[in-house]
Amino acid sequence: MSVRKDLVTAESAQMGIVEPQERLKQLASLSNSVEVDPNIPITRYYRSGLEMVRMANVYLQEGNIDAAYILYIRFITLFVEKVPIHPEYKTVAADVKMQNKKKLKEVFPLTEKLKLKLKAKYTKEYQQFLEAKRLEKELEEKQLREEKEQRAKAASITPPINLPQPSAPSLPPSMLVDPDMLDRVLYPNDFPTDPNRSSSGTGLLLPDTKPFPKPAFDRTLKPSPTSVQAGSLRSVVVPTNTMAKFLALASHNTLSNVETCGILAGRLAQNKLLITHVIVPKQRGTSDSCTTMNEEDIFNYQDQHNLITLGWIHTHPSQTAFLSSVDLHTHCSYQMMLEEAIAIVCSPKYQETGFFCLTPNYGLDYISQCRLTGFHPHPKDPPLFMEALHIALEDSAKIEVVDLR
Repeated sequence: MSVRKDLVTAESAQMGIVEPQERLKQLASLSNSVEVDPNIPITRYYRSGLEMVRMANVYLQEGNIDAAYILYIRFITLFVEKVPIHPEYKTVAADVKMQNKKKLKEVFPLTEKLKLKLKAKYTKEYQQFLEAKRLEKELEEKQLREEKEQRAKAASITPPINLPQPSAPSLPPSMLVDPDMLDRVLYPNDFPTDPNRSSSGTGLLLPDTKPFPKPAFDRTLKPSPTSVQAGSLRSVVVPTNTMAKFLALASHNTLSNVETCGILAGRLAQNKLLITHVIVPKQRGTSDSCTTMNEEDIFNYQDQHNLITLGWIHTHPSQTAFLSSVDLHTHCSYQMMLEEAIAIVCSPKYQETGFFCLTPNYGLDYISQCRLTGFHPHPKDPPLFMEALHIALEDSAKIEVVDLR
């Protein structure tokens, strides 16, 4: 199951005019796109469900009711329709099922209230959009009329006819004027006919007929998508000193050529995923692998601090920074739960740090369907993993490293 950014989207940016009921149908379609992989332990889905509700609560508090509604519906769909058909469903502890049922009872009425709010919101936006379009059309029609009238007026004015000038009568010598005086005579064209007319004018009979500017149309009145847009991932903010702190804690294992791993956890804020904790659980490590133990300790700590899982971090004591075949399978379970999940690989020997994720168009599907275990070959083309381009290192962000070993 992938909680994609584009599944937390109310609509496409190219939506155009969409009626309120149709927008609600689009939300329902996005919300119902939940799939359960029978090969992923069912406990992961119960954990993911809790974190889904936590993210929905944050969206609701921040006023992003579209995204909150989608996640609440996804939670309902997941545990009412999908999880019960998982092959491990009968093995789930009774208290876990009871807790999940209690959460469903909380989410159901909340979701219905959000649906009513969204319908009212979409109706208002739809009416505003139609009114804005009507005004835009009126302004454009007015502009066309004025331009047409201007052209007609210009065409109706005929240029002046150049009449022949009468010849000057013969004058007696006593009436002849000194030629130098002609320069001081004022002719009619030298007098301004308009007191407001500048003497430096162009002399044209008609003013320049420049087209009217196109009327401005307030695009903000168009029903807008939520801040979470389709086609890209939410940013994952990584405190810059995360790797140094983790390597300091793992130094003993590194000297012994043993891998160390930890869970990246944090919170959602303003549509960004902020890593705030590295949780280091009890584990078994070798020179090229690391397996976590007592996962309940991790879950309890995350529940106490209201944290969501954002990926994992581990060392390669004697190798470069990359994802091995075992690492790919480990990371697949994280990325199936949250598509923005990242894997940080620290290579102290080569002084490298890698921020990785499975390629969304190939690697994620390929690894999720691969049934081989242990170290085994995978095709390299097309690539199965890539540099995580949606991460952002932040110097001012704080990180807490929690050692549960």
